[in-house]
Amino acid sequence: MNTLTATDLEVVYDVLADALDQATPAKAELFLAKLALLSAHALGDAQAFTELTRSALQDL
Repeated sequence: MNTLTATDLEVVYDVLADALDQATPAKAELFLAKLALLSAHALGDAQAFTELTRSALQDL
């Protein structure tokens, strides 16, 4: 798996924040589900996606 620089992560964060604003609160959940599926497809590794999902659930 490739890693991102701190600058790249800031860009990703900003893009995600802007996209969530554009989606509106009513569609944010649908947007996040679509983004997750597209990201999983791009990642091409179901096990890695599962591990990332579990990691994201920690400390919510």
